[in-house]
Amino acid sequence: MKHRLLAAALTGCALAAVGAGPVHAASDQLWIDVPSETVLPAPGSGGPAERTLTVRVTHDNTESEVEPGRLTVDASEVASFARVSWSSNCVPESEVKAVCDFPAMSAGTNIVTAAQLGLSALPDADLAASGNVRYSATAGELTSFAAETRITLGDGPDLGLSQADYQHDLRPGTSTQVSATVGNNGNRAVRRTLLWINASYGLGLKERYANCEYRRHETGESALCVLDEAVAPGERYALTTGLRVGRKALYERFDHSVLPYSDQALEEARGEWTWTPGAGGELDLRPVAAKPAVAGDDDLDLSDNHRVVMLDARNTADLKLTGSRVRGVVGDTVTATVTVHNRGPAWVASLGAGAAVATVRIQAPEGTSFAGEPEDCWYLPPSEEGEPVTTYFCRTPIYLHDKASYTMEVHLRIDEVVRGARTTVETLNDDRELPISRFDPNLRNNRAQIVVN
Repeated sequence: MKHRLLAAALTGCALAAVGAGPVHAASDQLWIDVPSETVLPAPGSGGPAERTLTVRVTHDNTESEVEPGRLTVDASEVASFARVSWSSNCVPESEVKAVCDFPAMSAGTNIVTAAQLGLSALPDADLAASGNVRYSATAGELTSFAAETRITLGDGPDLGLSQADYQHDLRPGTSTQVSATVGNNGNRAVRRTLLWINASYGLGLKERYANCEYRRHETGESALCVLDEAVAPGERYALTTGLRVGRKALYERFDHSVLPYSDQALEEARGEWTWTPGAGGELDLRPVAAKPAVAGDDDLDLSDNHRVVMLDARNTADLKLTGSRVRGVVGDTVTATVTVHNRGPAWVASLGAGAAVATVRIQAPEGTSFAGEPEDCWYLPPSEEGEPVTTYFCRTPIYLHDKASYTMEVHLRIDEVVRGARTTVETLNDDRELPISRFDPNLRNNRAQIVVN
């Protein structure tokens, strides 16, 4: 069966939902959130026969309300090898198609469960069979593109993790924990489990277990653990990770993954990095009461073996912008710089959406023009409705450590010498993906000047 293990440091990949849709309401966007793939146990081989597939609908703008909507599910591609059972809010149009009503999302809410589907392999199913369950959704003026889940059959173990709740308003200097359930959705036992953990830079792993090995990296700390408890089909175990909320914490991310242990899997996870063994007690899985995976049991969604938890701390980071002065004569190309400084105390990272820490608005000073496009920038041309000159919007990386800075170079051609020509550069403080105004206590220093001659 297919498993996923993220064995690299966080690179800020966005936690986008599987499906997306065209914007019919300018300030919002509807998404479908489903597993990208699910493996059904082979028929007649023991273990839980039915897999639960949870379909959620989300939207971007939590300040707006979303009307009640309808989810359309098409399972016709899997009809030759799987049986579908529908949750009570779904009205079947046939054995393989249904329309499911989901409730409204009030302001402050951005996710709702739209359906829970039971999937089980048919007795005579071909193990090589596969297909997609497809979804689309509408709610008021919002419409999503089709999303899909790849369904395959497997004969073997299939570990999954439950989704732990996101955490908000944590206090730096305190502790917290992430608790999840590990289960075996397959039809054969797992003798040992390989666990991978990653805590972002503002968090710290509280323990150094003897059956784990650790490494620090630029965006946090990772651990690889070998858990000796055998996990039989249908069994569930509790997994708890203790975390320190550091003084530099702000927008943090915790990842963990599980898969059946093998020497090869461990070596692949180690990669070329150096890991240090822990020296404390052992990290163990703790048995919990087994519950059958049935449609409607939302608390035990074990359909994915990799989970992400976002943890927000109550902290601030003061961004400061500095410009530069340059000189030249007509025909010269000069290089001006704009620097974003993070004066702390928190680091700033967009490890969920993958947005820039800061986007800086830049226009050329009078008598100059841009000589080529600055790196990591996009632009708006002059227009009657907007700015009369070209405006560039230049992005920093997706994280900036405390006391760190990032410098952008802007190449300007001097077309005419204008003494004291200057332009004001500034950060966009209310970007939807990462609003600076929410964490920066001093927006007055988010403006600076480029001065030419």
